[in-house]
Amino acid sequence: MQAEAFLLVIATGIVVMLISMTLDVLWAQAMPVRVFYYFIKAPGVIIHECSHVLGCFITGATIKKVVLFSRDGGSVTYSSPKIPWLGHVVISSAPLFCIPLVLAGCTWVFSQYLGCALPPLPSSVGSMDAVLGLGRGIVEMFTRNLFVRFNAWFLVYLYLTLSLVLSVAPSSQDIRNAAIGIGIITLAGLVILWSGIPFAVSVLEEITLLVGIGFALGLVFGIIALVISVPLMIWYVHNHF
Repeated sequence: MQAEAFLLVIATGIVVMLISMTLDVLWAQAMPVRVFYYFIKAPGVIIHECSHVLGCFITGATIKKVVLFSRDGGSVTYSSPKIPWLGHVVISSAPLFCIPLVLAGCTWVFSQYLGCALPPLPSSVGSMDAVLGLGRGIVEMFTRNLFVRFNAWFLVYLYLTLSLVLSVAPSSQDIRNAAIGIGIITLAGLVILWSGIPFAVSVLEEITLLVGIGFALGLVFGIIALVISVPLMIWYVHNHF
């Protein structure tokens, strides 16, 4: 694996996080029916909070209270982790890497067992050819599942992926630790690649591939969600300004 490919996956993840933050603010402010916003967010928020719980288990923090979903979102209250300082970073950063893995897993399940026609998508987007391929993949995906042969499971897949994309971004209290976590992971990944240790590089390649596929899916559905949100944005501006 080249360092450029690894950094490209990290950059894609940052873009997905920014799209997620933008969509969340827009939908929270502009959605005329609040219940619909909660319905869209619920699965993603639950996975987001479960990621924090996983981070607590990894770092040895004692979980005091878990709220998987409420009107204010979700929350996990925990004691100080046994790993000083770095433990908080791991817990705060967990959703940034768990949610892409869940996205990749959902894609595999819906394509392998539920008949959804999901064309191969790039693990990262770093060239014009990749961008064009991404566009063709999106058009083909919707055409094959909605028009060529309608598959109701595809609508469920769209719902789950949109919800997960909306929940990728860290909360305001987590964002500082998440940013530090991204920096640490980036540095650690580069050190592994530059070390040239075969086993470590191989493990990093597998993890990067899975996370990269999740980020690529997040980018695809984030862009779709942004396009869908344009009418919502126009409605909000028209009624509030």
